Parts: sequence; C-alpha cells; structure tokens
Amino acid sequence: MQIIVRKPTPAERNQMLTQPTWECAVSRFDWHYDEQEACLLVAGQVTVTYDGGNVTFGPGDYVIFPRGLSCVWDVSEPVKKHYTFG
Repeated sequence: MQIIVRKPTPAERNQMLTQPTWECAVSRFDWHYDEQEACLLVAGQVTVTYDGGNVTFGPGDYVIFPRGLSCVWDVSEPVKKHYTFG
C-alpha cells in the first residue's frame, strides 16, 4: 500500500476545488481509510507515517490515500484541504 503525493493536473485541481473542505489544528492522530481518498492541500504541513514509510506534504500537493490504509497523521501546521472519497 502506497500513498501518492504529487502536483495535480489543472483538471484535477479545478475538480478538487469544488469538493468539500476539512480543517484540522496542529495535532497527531491515528487514521484508517475505509475507502480511497484524494485530497488537495490548500494550507498546512502534514507528515503521515504508515507501514510503507512516511510522506510529508503541504500546500498545492495532491494526495491519494489507498483504501485499507492505516496510518498516523502528524499535523505540524494547521491544515485545510479539499477532499473526495471513492
């Protein structure tokens, strides 16, 4: 299982900006993905640790979390992201 972090295509960026937002203060928490999530980070800094290692992402990054992933989120700067499941 791998987390994908990359810059979005223009079409992906435009589509993600129409999706709901989620915000989180500086924190650390466990998370499990029951379905795939794609998100576009608007603000903040996050390091996610999982069995495959860890990834760090920030503003402008497009991130895809696979279904079934268990991980730990370490939010070092307050986050705002657009997201979609499925």
